[in-house]
Amino acid sequence: MFEDKGLKCRDCSSDFVFTAGEQEFYAEKGFQNEPVRCPSCRSARKQNSGGGNRNQSQGGERQMYPAVCAECGITTEVPFSPRDDRPVYCRDCFQKSRG
Repeated sequence: MFEDKGLKCRDCSSDFVFTAGEQEFYAEKGFQNEPVRCPSCRSARKQNSGGGNRNQSQGGERQMYPAVCAECGITTEVPFSPRDDRPVYCRDCFQKSRG
């Protein structure tokens, strides 16, 4: 079903192989996009960003943004900058929608 596929890294422009096994893993996880960086650039990027959560890994506070829950209307804080085109939920309403 899956076959190895050659891709070009966005950062270093080197060619790398997106293996059939990796493609299967991506499909299992529901990932829609192919990788844009080679394994070494992905690893370097994770190292430089602290694993994608820089502020907390360095002991800093996570920046929170004020928002109004689209479900119950209470004022809450969320760890991302809310956009007008997407609903934002408080912790309780978000948990209810997931369960």
